[in-house]
Amino acid sequence: MPQLLLASTSPYRRELLARLRLPFAVAAPGVGEEHRAGESPADRALRLATAKARAVGERHPGALVIGSDQVAACGGEVLDKPGDAARSRAQLERLSGHGADFYTACVVLRLEPALHLAHVDTTTVVFRALCAAEIGRYVEAERPFDCAGGFKAEALGIALFECIESRDPTALIGLPLIWLAGALRSAGCALP
Repeated sequence: MPQLLLASTSPYRRELLARLRLPFAVAAPGVGEEHRAGESPADRALRLATAKARAVGERHPGALVIGSDQVAACGGEVLDKPGDAARSRAQLERLSGHGADFYTACVVLRLEPALHLAHVDTTTVVFRALCAAEIGRYVEAERPFDCAGGFKAEALGIALFECIESRDPTALIGLPLIWLAGALRSAGCALP
């Protein structure tokens, strides 16, 4: 089996990939995540996932490299990682009573011999109507500053929703494992 590298510094993606019980290493891609005018959220996620995989792949051309990126959008507005409590509260106020789409792109790339598999998973999260006190308590308890939308669905954030619509529940956390397992199998990895 070729060396498997995760092109990400995300602890969430590292924990998800560990579920597949394949040996892997982590490499920081060092890719900027700038917006491009007119780019759809899904296209942005795929562009960034590909750029991350390519950046690491160029340093390790024979390795299988996994790149992933997630872009959240509500009513056409992209929701970046909030970074602090005030922005987390603002994002959750914006999402209260609305739906948001989370586009999670995943790329499996090997430069030599060439392999490029790509996928974008769309997860829709519908938030219940949230009052300011609920939002404040949630942000204080979970501090989701590094998560698009200002919540963690894998933890207490699940209490903020009416429903989640997804083909792959791991995609919302940051890595669509159902698709990824199939892609890795097709690349020669032994998975059950």
